[in-house]
Amino acid sequence: MTELTGRHVAAMFVGGFSIIIAVNLLLATKAVSTFPGLEVPNSYVASQSFDARRDAQNALGWTSRVNYRDGLLAIVVLDLDGNPAPIRDLTAHIGRPTEARDDIALALDAKGRVAVDLAQGMWRLDLAGHADDGTPYQRAIPLKVDPSW
Repeated sequence: MTELTGRHVAAMFVGGFSIIIAVNLLLATKAVSTFPGLEVPNSYVASQSFDARRDAQNALGWTSRVNYRDGLLAIVVLDLDGNPAPIRDLTAHIGRPTEARDDIALALDAKGRVAVDLAQGMWRLDLAGHADDGTPYQRAIPLKVDPSW
């Protein structure tokens, strides 16, 4: 049996920490390259009007309903009475919550539907539009795609 010397211990020490550093660098690179991390360009400026925008949107009393089945995504925005809300310029964008690679800008038809093939897992649907009085309406809706449905 070989005797354990200072060189062996130094080699094990350097080798072990080299593996740890290499794995950390790989994980950090993957994390930064798959998710840009930006919701808004300047969070401080966006925060200055957040409460007013949220209160105006909540005053509309609108709710959003989303259904995804057999490759068809259907979006309905309803008013307080459960009728279709008079939303203008409705846009929709869907992507994974943790990466920008699968992001898709959706072209909705007049009924708020679009054919789109979504892989299994969690998605985030971002809706944006305006009320007749110009009040902005925005929603970020989590959507779970499960093939067993």
